[in-house]
Amino acid sequence: MKTILVASSKGGVGKTTIATHLAARSALDGRRTVLVDADPQGSSTRWAERRAGLETAVLPIDGSRRRKQAWKSIPEDTDTVIVDGAAGAMRDDLDVWLEQADVVVVPVLPSALDIDATVPFLNGLAEHPRVRRGELRVGLVGNRLRPWTNASQQAMELLAQWPYPVVAQLRDSQAYVVLVALGRSLFDYHSQQVREHQADWEPLLKWVRRK
Repeated sequence: MKTILVASSKGGVGKTTIATHLAARSALDGRRTVLVDADPQGSSTRWAERRAGLETAVLPIDGSRRRKQAWKSIPEDTDTVIVDGAAGAMRDDLDVWLEQADVVVVPVLPSALDIDATVPFLNGLAEHPRVRRGELRVGLVGNRLRPWTNASQQAMELLAQWPYPVVAQLRDSQAYVVLVALGRSLFDYHSQQVREHQADWEPLLKWVRRK
């Protein structure tokens, strides 16, 4: 079973968008997929409920309160678990998930304020025993980028200096807001415009699948 934790101490960075898209891709690949919603806002749960009528449905589990119990309620035949961490959570708040995760995906927005706000969170992750021993991989995702702007370019240069790899650069698009509201993802469609955005996800998908 592959377990992916999507987490950040900074709210509004697109954490749920990334978690739901990873869940949709896993389900579309024919894998039995569970989405653990550890955020009290419940956005991931609502997305999964809207997707329930599709053949590629994803099972939502509430992980916002009794976290250990939520983990135990995951069906044994599950192939992929995506955990949408709570907004504003620091490392100590995520310990239950960090003990189980295979990888941690940390979204970062292209602004100095967002990058500065993420540094304490990443420092906390670095102190976790599984991260120190190299058992738990951590990857950064530059999110809502506008590659043609100086701000996005400078942000990516800053992220490249950090000890964690930048595993994807996702361009800004209003399509994500619409798709999450529908219980869908970019991967459910095949138009030329959508395929261009899907290509942004390939490095992240390859990194997540790596053993």
